[in-house]
Amino acid sequence: MASSSPGSGPLRHTPLHSRHVELGARMVPFAGYDMPVQYAKGIIAEHQHTRKAAGLFDVSHMGQIALAGPDHESVARALEALVPADILGLAPGQQRYTQLLNDQGGIIDDLMVTRPADGDGRLLLVVNAACKDADIRHIRHHLPDGIRLEVFDDRALLALQGPEAEAVLARHAPEAESLAFMSAAAMKVAGIACHVSRSGYTGEDGYEISVPADRAGALWDLLVAEPEVAPVGLGARDSLRLEAGLCLYGHDINEETSPVEAALAWSIQRRRRQEGGFPGSHRIMEELAHGPLRKRVGLLPEGRMPAREGTEIKDAAGELVGEVTSGGFGPTLGAPVAMGYVASDFARDGTALTLLVRGKEIPARVVPMPFVAHRYKR
Repeated sequence: MASSSPGSGPLRHTPLHSRHVELGARMVPFAGYDMPVQYAKGIIAEHQHTRKAAGLFDVSHMGQIALAGPDHESVARALEALVPADILGLAPGQQRYTQLLNDQGGIIDDLMVTRPADGDGRLLLVVNAACKDADIRHIRHHLPDGIRLEVFDDRALLALQGPEAEAVLARHAPEAESLAFMSAAAMKVAGIACHVSRSGYTGEDGYEISVPADRAGALWDLLVAEPEVAPVGLGARDSLRLEAGLCLYGHDINEETSPVEAALAWSIQRRRRQEGGFPGSHRIMEELAHGPLRKRVGLLPEGRMPAREGTEIKDAAGELVGEVTSGGFGPTLGAPVAMGYVASDFARDGTALTLLVRGKEIPARVVPMPFVAHRYKR
């Protein structure tokens, strides 16, 4: 079977691959890995279970890397030369979302950055699976002397998401209960040394748990045996993040898209807006000051027909003004939802637009995102 990522070769397996097969998951190629898209109960049931209880996701295909150097300031400044976020100001145990940018201000990848609580000068990064090899090359190429990049090929990553996630994890790691949203700490989960962050990509409260690969199966078995927990595949992960209004790299953001166009300007803190000094800062600061030519917006189509990626967006006069980048059925809402880019003049909430779905014109309107309210523990 060919890899779904650029290049050729056999599909890779995460350390939990055999667990997915044993559970009867439907496996599909994704970012070069053989991954579960759904289990026996199906995508909608997994989606709804995550919203009401707790879903367990294998996200071990993501890239886990670290930047290391003599102190936090030198490592942070090295990363700030590549991303627009304030990394220098990260407190120990704090996590931040940002983007790797090219010289035109386009997004090479989006990622999470954590400053470990132990204060040893390292930064922990989690990058997207399809981009991780290119990200590693890009970062290494731009690092100054004295800063090194470490790749954690010997670790797995689990995401426990949903309103019951805290209760479940606290049974095995009491310290997890005190973590706030976008904070992280090293802790033992049922005696297994892990690094746990209170974060995720579903819009629900939850955790991402970095665990040694040789202990990942034991941790998975422990968590999936809890009465509140069900395994969840890529299908529901996608519908959950869509309802939460979160971008999927390669679809909603790419190397042509700036963070401002993508409605991610909130991730650029005040000091970086004032100082610049990151790739593409001229374009991005111009867009912050005067607005971009196009904007990512939420769209609510009428009826039951979902508007998929690539759907044309037209104005009342029938002129093309944008394109859908993510769309599908929102199980929580019981209705189709979509997001995409439109010319800025058409980005105001309530704007009436038309979606061309399978040759049929479907009325839609611009709506605020997220489509389903986030429930993070702040």
